[in-house]
Parts: sequence; structure tokens; C-alpha cells
Amino acid sequence: MAEKLGVYICGGCDIGANIDVDALAAHAAGGKHSAVVTVAKSNPVLCSPEGKAMIEADIAENELDGVVCCACTPRAKWDVFKFGEKVQVERVALREQAIWSYQEDPQFPGQMEVIAKDYTNMGIAKLTNSVLPAPELPDAYKTVLVVGGGYTGLKAAENAAALGYSVILVEKEDALGGKAAGMYKSFPLGAPFGDRVQDIDLPAVIAAVEGNDKIQVITGSTVESLSGAPAQYKATIAGTEYEIGAVVMATGWVPGDTKFLAPLGYGSVKNVVTSAELEKMASNGGIKTADGKTPKSVAFIVDTTLLMEGIDYNACGDACAAPEDLPCKEDDESPVVEGEECETFVYETKESAKHLAYSSELTSLVALKQANYVRELAPDAVAYVVYDHMMVPGINEKYYQTAQDDPGVMLTKGTVTGVREAGSQVIISAKDTLLGADIELLADMVVVPTAIVPTTAIDPTMNFEYRQGPAFPDLELFDGFADSNYICFPYETRRTGVYAAGCVRQPMGLGLAEEDAAGAALKAIQCIESANRGVAVHPRSGDLSFPEFNFMRCTQCKRCTEECPFGALDDDEKGTPMPNPTRCRRCGTCMGACPERVISFANYNINQISAAIKEVQVPDTLEEGGPRVIVIACENDAIPALDMAAMRGKSWSPYVRFIPVRCLGSVNALWVADAISKGADGVMMLGCAYGDDYQCHFVKGSELCSRRKENIADSLGRLGVEPERVEQFEVSIDMYDKVPAMIDEFVTTITTNFGPNPFKGY
Repeated sequence: MAEKLGVYICGGCDIGANIDVDALAAHAAGGKHSAVVTVAKSNPVLCSPEGKAMIEADIAENELDGVVCCACTPRAKWDVFKFGEKVQVERVALREQAIWSYQEDPQFPGQMEVIAKDYTNMGIAKLTNSVLPAPELPDAYKTVLVVGGGYTGLKAAENAAALGYSVILVEKEDALGGKAAGMYKSFPLGAPFGDRVQDIDLPAVIAAVEGNDKIQVITGSTVESLSGAPAQYKATIAGTEYEIGAVVMATGWVPGDTKFLAPLGYGSVKNVVTSAELEKMASNGGIKTADGKTPKSVAFIVDTTLLMEGIDYNACGDACAAPEDLPCKEDDESPVVEGEECETFVYETKESAKHLAYSSELTSLVALKQANYVRELAPDAVAYVVYDHMMVPGINEKYYQTAQDDPGVMLTKGTVTGVREAGSQVIISAKDTLLGADIELLADMVVVPTAIVPTTAIDPTMNFEYRQGPAFPDLELFDGFADSNYICFPYETRRTGVYAAGCVRQPMGLGLAEEDAAGAALKAIQCIESANRGVAVHPRSGDLSFPEFNFMRCTQCKRCTEECPFGALDDDEKGTPMPNPTRCRRCGTCMGACPERVISFANYNINQISAAIKEVQVPDTLEEGGPRVIVIACENDAIPALDMAAMRGKSWSPYVRFIPVRCLGSVNALWVADAISKGADGVMMLGCAYGDDYQCHFVKGSELCSRRKENIADSLGRLGVEPERVEQFEVSIDMYDKVPAMIDEFVTTITTNFGPNPFKGY
């Protein structure tokens, strides 16, 4: 634990103009923490070269092992307040959590000094209960395993090898190339982006991989098992075991079941084909109707809604979904018979009856590309494109503009209302077109979109030898795609060390797949090198800590192993946790789950947060200084939202004290008990959204906290304390304009509806 501390108060950014920084430094030096506070000083601008030099001189002179910087949020100046590997640093956000957000209460004026003292004491308490982590340093395997030998996998292997890493490339088919091998051409993979189509030159890509002495290609095989942990994986392939550092999963996609295209005439109307079938025609040298003739007109239906018999069918595209709602089977309300198997999923309830409800830009781009096939392979034909939404983001707008300028490509916005046969031709009925009238379009051939279904929706297993099973968990949340968080952490899966790329991650064309391959390869390398140094990859990149267990007190309840979102914990035959440090993402969910306080991190533990909570000065009565509310806030969304609110001049009640935590999943019931027994009038927990549209960086931290809160409520009720004094709220990072009002409303509700905590004053 840190035993010789320096406490430094910044006077910049309005802090010195609102509180007596010298008096606060004296408080830190002369208070109850005087035994550990060796130095306490103020400085006009602590982050200035002079301010940092002052701290460094004190560290050298007094052999300080901890520094408490009372200044701005730790999200700012993080590169300045570093003082070597042997000195722990605790940042106290006086600027955002006190000065800029202070809200005066005429009934109890002058609360700012009280707030500043509380936060300073809390910072000292946290640091005195923190230990420098001693990371485990495995002898990392430096080989990258690439699963899938399609275009994405080939490019990933090339990228990893180019950076000096050995690569094993596994492809289940006997030949490399994947879906790209069956493609005729691509829309532009690079400048000029207005070109009609571009050759892929897949043979050259395959030759480059097969000729690279750093890449071992294994075809006709799959990964039979993957055991161990990042940097220490053992992969069994074709009966041989390989030492693997990290994995790039580029297993691609399969076409969606065409039965979902029935409302668009597929299967019942002659000359209605899928985009996948047209691609195959073009690859074989021509575009032909069912009777073998070259069509004079080809119509493409793009991302449209077909209205038929009062049922909405959301059709979609090549890398876009099949209908959102399946056709009614037995009644007008249920889109599918309960328990009926639909392609890869069995729907047990009406509410879950959805089939890949998403769409993407590829629907539009593939239609435009194949319209150009028509212009090339059937030069006398006209290509029609009927769309509800033409999605061509970014530079792809140029591709759309090229199609607009082609007299042989006719584009119209419209909602398709019917597809029917007319002799050897097909009639498309549409409404709400650009012409403003209902139209009927006669074509020799109609092309409907093919749904991209990721291979993980068909077979989610990577044959992991994990306690949690051989598959990726909860893939249904993403319609089978393996990516665990599209926005914040591309390439990441729910299994640390395994990175998804290409269409198994999300729908994309070859250009984006090439970028994805590079990104996933870099993430795999980052994982290997991070594990080799004992640090986390994400989202706490560089974190040296990992969960430590006091097995003497473990009751084998298995809560930690069951609740870990990333499979970081196995267990032995008795149920005792078996940690895998390189799988861990340092969220602390296991620590929050443990009822016996068996689990801790060197620099983040139960005692540390409890000590900080106990530093909050709670008046014995409301009349002596107002209420007190402890706000436990996750560092990923809630704390940034609060920072941004303060920076924009928002304010909130002076009676709250914030406790930043890694994730609400790490919140242990003891912290709530400490706050209530301390006399705090309420506990507010601010975390990410959870459920189907979750935003949690650690997947289910907020959801787990919500479950635990129910148990806490029961305990409070038995003690005669209103359960409503402890509430959880969902906050996203962009809710900076709403979170202050949420805080004020909670404080008002507590004081108005419930009054003082009955434990106050004890």
C-alpha cells in the first residue's frame, strides 16, 4: 500500500478562485491522514512544467510512493501526471465534480469547501488502500492463427506476416478464396471510386499468401479445439497441436434462406433470381433468362418493403437481412408458430420471432454493381433499380453518381407492392415513386437481394475448451455476428484474443474487408504483445492489474465464473475458480459477484472503495448540513457524461459525492451497505444501458448490477430502510445535458419522500 504520499492541490481552471487551495493542502497534511501524507502543497497550475517539476522533486527528496493530484478529471492531462512505474497516482476531479458543477443551496451556503475536503480525503483513502500491481508475464507465443481462407483471411494473414509474425491459415475447403472466388468483379476497391466495376485479381492474392514463408496454409481442415488463453493458446488442427498467441476469425458468410424472399416472387415467379445467382451467372460469362436468352431489361429490388395481404415483409439485400417478420402461420398476430425452426434459430415465443432484422449499404452497392454487369454483359439491355433507401455513405457516393449518369441505368425510389408473372416477363408494382404515381415496371428478369448470414449464426462454436462452453455466447443479440461491440471496439469478440474480421463481424464489401483484415491482425498482435507485458488490451488498455483470489475463503459458489462476461475464469472439479489472467479485461465483475469478498485487484478492491465512501462527511441531521447521496458512476459512460456536463456549465446538488468504478458489474453489495450504515440518505448508481440495445463496454455489467440491486433492496427492507433509497439509472456518454437533472431529481425524491436515513448519527 502507498505509505508516503504527496498531496497536491491545483489552483488553475477556476479552482483557486473558488476555494482556499492553501487551506485545503493544510487540511490534507494535518488531518487524520497525517501519518501517510508526507507532503501537501498547492500550485497555481499543477499541470505546468513547473508544477510537474515540483512533484518530481518531492518524490525524489521524500521517496514518495503515491501522489494525489487534486485538479481536473483523470480523463484530461493523463499523459502529464505520470511519475514512473513505482509511484501510484490518484486523480481527484475537483474541477469537474466540485468547482464547475457546484450548485449553491441558500439553506446551507458554503458547501464547496466541504465538497473539496471530502474528495481530497477520498483520494487519499483510495491510494492508501492501493498496491502497485505485479503482473504475470507469460512467455507469449508469437503465432497468429487466421481461421478462414477467403479474401479477408488472406489479407489478414498477409498483414500479420508483413509485421514479422508467423501465421497459420486454416481453411475448411480444399482451396483458398472463399466467396470472392465466385465473384465476377467488385465495386471499386480504391480510387477512382466512380469506376463501374473492378477486377479482384484473387489469384495474385492467393499466390502471395502461398509464397510467403511466414504463412503456413492448412486447407480442408477446421479448428478442432482451442484451449488456454491469449498468448498461451493451444489450437488443435488436423490432429496436430499448435502454439498460438491470438486468433483472427475470418470465416465469412453464407446466403440467407431464399424462402424469406417468397413475397418478392422468388420461387414462384419465373425469372426472379437472387443477387447471388446473378453473380454466378456473370462469373460464368453471361446473364441469361430461364429460357437461355439475354434479357433486354433487368430490374433490381433494393431494401424495400413489400405490402401484400396486410402483412409487412421487410426485404433486404446482399449483406442485408431477410424479412424482419416472418409470414403468419396460424393467426394474424403470431409471425411464426411457436417452437418452429427457422433456418438456424428455433423461436420459442412470439416476441423472439425475428430473422436477421438489419440492413446495410451493401444492398445498394451490390445492386449498382450488378446493374453495371448488365451494361457490360448485355449491352443492349436496360437496368432498373427500385429502392426505398439508397445507402452509399462516404466516397461511395461517386459510385452512385456514375450510375445516375449512365443512360442505361434507371433509378427510382419507390415501395414495391407486388411482383407477378406476365408470360415470360415479370411485372413489378410500386408506389410512392419519384414520379409521385403508382407504376408498373415490366422486366425480363428481376433480381432480389441475398441475405448475408454470418457463419457464426450457423455454427457459433470455435471449439473453445472453456468452462463457458465451446461457442461464443449471446450471439443472438447481434443476429449471429461475432463482434461484441460495433461502436467502441471493432474486431473484439466475447472471447479475449479472438478478433473477428470481414462479414462474420458485419456486412461489408471487399474494400472494407481488406481494412478489416488489417485492423483485426493489428488487434491480434496488440493482444500478444500486451499479454507479454502483463497488461490488458481493452478497454482498460495498459492496465497491469488482474483479479487475485483468497482461495482459503472461497465457498465455490461459482458466481464469479458464471458472471464473467469474457470466460476469464474456469473452475476445477470442486468448483474453485481457475483464473486465466490474459483472458481478463479488468472490469471487476467477478469482484462484484463475490459474496465473500474473496476477489480483489491490487489497485481496485472492496476495501479501497469502502474506505473512500467512509470519508464522506455525513451530518448527523439534515438540519446540520443537508443530505448526502453517494453516486457510484461507471468510468466508461457516466463519468465522461458528468465531465462534459460540468464543462458546459451544468450544475447539480452539492450533496452528492461521486465514486468512479470500472463498471457497475464490479459494484459489491458491501459498498451500498457501507454508504447506508454511514448515514448516507441515498445511493445512486449510474451505468450504461442494458438489455438488447446494451452499451456496456463489459457487455452486461449494468444488467448484473440491476439483478444484485434486487437482493440489496430485500436486505434494506429487512433493516427498515426504504429500498427506493438505492436506485440504478442508465446513462450514455451523450446524456451530459440530462444527467444533472437526474441527480437533482433523485436527491429531491429522497429528501421529500423519505427524509433522513434512519441510520444517520450512529
